[in-house]
Formats: sequence, structure tokens, C-alpha cells
Amino acid sequence: MADDTLAHELAKMQKEISVAEFFTKNRHLLGFDSKRKALLMAIKEAVDNSLDACEEGDFLPEIQVEMVQLSEFKYRIIVEDNGPGIVKNQIPNIFAKLLYGSKFHTLKQSRGQQGIGISAAVLYSQLTVGTPARITSKISPKHPANYYELNIDTQKNQPKITKEEVVEWKKDHGTRVEIDLEAEYLKGRQSVDEYLKQTAVINPHVTLVYTNPKAEQTIYARGIDQMPKKAVPIKPHPYGVELGMLINMLSMTSSRTLQSFLTSEFSRVGSETAKEICSNAGIKTDTKPVQITRELAEKLIEGIQKTKLIAPPTDCLSPIGKELLEKGLRKEIRAEFYCSTSRPPAVYRGNPFIIEAGVAYGGEIPKEEKITILRFANRVPLLYQEGACSMTKSLTETSWKPYGLQQSGDSIPIGPAVILIHMSSVWVPFTSESKEAIAHYQEIMKEVKLALQDCGRQLGSYVRKKTKIHSQIERANMFERYIPEVADSLAQLAGANRSKILEGLKKMLVKPEIEKEIFSEEDADDEKFRMKFGKKEGSDEDERRETAEEA
Repeated sequence: MADDTLAHELAKMQKEISVAEFFTKNRHLLGFDSKRKALLMAIKEAVDNSLDACEEGDFLPEIQVEMVQLSEFKYRIIVEDNGPGIVKNQIPNIFAKLLYGSKFHTLKQSRGQQGIGISAAVLYSQLTVGTPARITSKISPKHPANYYELNIDTQKNQPKITKEEVVEWKKDHGTRVEIDLEAEYLKGRQSVDEYLKQTAVINPHVTLVYTNPKAEQTIYARGIDQMPKKAVPIKPHPYGVELGMLINMLSMTSSRTLQSFLTSEFSRVGSETAKEICSNAGIKTDTKPVQITRELAEKLIEGIQKTKLIAPPTDCLSPIGKELLEKGLRKEIRAEFYCSTSRPPAVYRGNPFIIEAGVAYGGEIPKEEKITILRFANRVPLLYQEGACSMTKSLTETSWKPYGLQQSGDSIPIGPAVILIHMSSVWVPFTSESKEAIAHYQEIMKEVKLALQDCGRQLGSYVRKKTKIHSQIERANMFERYIPEVADSLAQLAGANRSKILEGLKKMLVKPEIEKEIFSEEDADDEKFRMKFGKKEGSDEDERRETAEEA
């Protein structure tokens, strides 16, 4: 008989790992892999939570962001909002328990998804500095403000409250978060400054007051006083369900029959559609869900795939819209031409999504550099992992030469342009928990390309018009340069008065006023500008023909 001592010794070493312990050793998975990035991630998570809370409470967001440098690599971040506040007993769990939140099981558009973000920032603070996070929250003028100082018990993934009290706070409602952490403040394309600027672009209804560590204040005033359309939660769509998920849903449902299960647990399934699914699967409609075995569940999946279903509803999404997207670009980027588009809803894995895109061209944008790509998911800027994102891949696979930009192969085009891409979805397929890049689903990439081509056609029309006017000006300048010599020659040949000939030639000179024609800000804000230089509406066949001619 074999000696089982070693097996028993190994068994003693096995123990459960809490999610907090796991991320303590793997904080890079959450985006906290450098001092500079940690500062951005902490502010990003706090601001995203504030924006979601304000929008859910129907308050036009007013958010204050402040950074204070405590030592060379130690900073204090402060994020304060005017949202609905947080109920007292929920504060510890929201800020000091990983994988805790209200959005993971809800199919509607929101910035947060996983219930990790702000608690991950608290965990990083605890690991690098050791001081507790300080939270103040108030739900109404009738209620006092609750103040907490919190850490995370990483062994149990539970909040550890070090201080709890009621305090005076002048705000009627809102939340204030203070976190100390090891960090480094630098400006640039992946900085806090850039994140807040892009947040102002994609959220024109937000007022942001930002104070950097040098006590320099920047105010991003809201461009509109209109709240985004509120997203409504939906049920899963049958086309997106997988076998394991279906088996789990069948075991947990309160429905008594398979037909009622299909109609109550899924969107776009009525009683007739449910009967058709059961018929295609070869299963009786009155079968009890608990009687569905794995083999029958497989047949049910096949029955769903054979049944033609309506696409998921899109009231679960809150896209920015073509007009507001362009307003956001105009508010923060000085250019000479702007255009935008919003695609019809599409679906991946049963999840509805909408792709929007915008272009700002010319003006103060550098000419001889690569274009700037602004990527967003559910109104949140994506600043890292640009090369790993399906949005970037879709952009590089689009041919930009016909639209007036330089491009070598499948590379990022060069020219004076800023290209914005935004994805609205009930579940954005990020490549990691740090939410920095979107996965390469073919359905998503196809929609991104179509949106970019739509903006490209509008841009190409403008660039061709601009080139034509420049050409007319050059010809007019050349003609003007030689008018005196032509007048002399004609006067000698015809024996006529030189001054009269000179006056007649000058009357013939027609020089387009390009500044008034193209660069006038008044004209840029006018609908006539869009009529002169924008895309003319037409059929899909017209668009394909136009693209072929440009190529």
C-alpha cells in the first residue's frame, strides 16, 4: 500500500483564495501597473461612478476633481459630485468589497460593469500607502452626511471600518471620495488631464472643475442642459444565450412550463414565438423547466437558432447622437470642419450595441503627424492599449486616401484630423478587467468601419471642395500677376487706351474668398455649411458608387 502521508500534507496546503487576495497579487490586471497609470485609473473609476450616479438620479452632473501632491510619489485625489448620494449601510460594501455592485446582472448601458473599479482603487491605496479611504455621502437635505474611513480585509474580501460618524456638509446631496495613493503626475496623451478633456467631449451635459497638483484650475463647462436618454434594463436575447447559461436559467426559474420560461426570461419572445422554438427543438411546450436535461437543453439551443427572432430592443442603450457628438467635438477641439454619424443598432452575442463616429479636421490640429484617435465605450475614454483595440484595427483597415488623408498600407493615417469612435452597449466586451481595449468581434468591427466610411465621405467632400477653391485662387493670382503685361501688349496691338484695358481685365478677375467660404466660424455653425460641404443623402448604391469613384 502506497504511503499517503505526502497526499495529506499537500491537502493541508490547499485553501480558498479570496478575490481581494487575488487582485492584491495581480493588480496589473486592474490597470494599476505603474505609478502614472494608477493615478489615472483611480480618478477614472471615481469620476465614472459619479457620472453614473448623477444620471441615474436625473441630476445634471457637476463634478469636482482635485489632486494634491503630498510627497514626491504620494498624492491625494478628491472627487466630489452632486449625485443622489449613497445609503449609509451600502457605503462600506461599494468602496471596500470587490465584485460588489448593481450593474453586473443588469442588461443596460452603464459606465461600470464589474463592481471592481472604485474598490480596486481603495485596494491599491491600501497596498501602497496604507491609509484608509475617506468617504462622505448625503442623500438629501433632510438627512445628515455619513462619513466613513475604510480599508479592505483582503482575506475575507470584506470592508474594514476604521471610523464612522455623522458630519456636517453644506451640500444637499452627493458623494465625496478622498484616496491617498502612490502615484506620479505627468501630462500627455495618457494623463489625467487628457482623460478629463475627453470626458468633457463625450459628455457635453457635464460640468467638470479640475485642479491639478500645481493648483492650476480648469473648468469644462457643460455645452447642453439636456440629460442623456435614460437606459432601460432588458432581458437576455435568445440568440446570445449559451448552453451553460441556459441550464443555469432553467434551474433557477419560477416558471412552470417551458413556454412560460421562454416568454418571461427572454426579450423578443412572445407566446407564438415560444411555441415555434419548442417545435423546432422537438420539445413539448408544457415541459417543466426542471425536467430539461443537458441533451434537451442542447436541442433547445438548436431550436432557438432555427427560429427567426426580432433583434433585441434598443431602449437599453443611451447613445450620444449625431448632433451632440459634433457639439462635443466643437466644444473642445479647434478645427475648421466637423462631421459625425450614428449607426443603426446592431447585435453581437445577443447584446445590442450602437457605434458612433465623428471627425474634426484642419484648424489648429497638427498637419504632419498621425491623426489623433479618441476611443470611447459607454461615454468613457479609453486611453491605453490603443493597438490592441478593435476600434484601432477597424480604423487602420479603412482606406483614408480617398478622403484626403495620407496612409501607408494598414497604418494609422497622417493628417490634420481627430477621429472619434464611440460604442454604446449593454455589455462592452473589454479584453481585460482594466477596461482599456475592446475585443475583436467581427460584428463590432464591421459597424466601426461603416461609421468611419460615412464620416470619411463627408470629410472627402469637404477636402475636394477646399482643394478646388485653392486651385481657383492660384489661377486667379497668376492671372492678376500678368494683367499689367497683358494690358500693355493689347494696348500696343489694338492701339487702345491702356488704362481702359487694365480696368476691363481687372473686372474679369474673380477670386473666391476662401476665408469666408470655408473657415468662417459663423458659417461653420450654420446649416448652410453642412449643405455646401456635407454628405448628400442618398441610397446605399449611391454611397458605394461614390466610394468607388473616390478610390
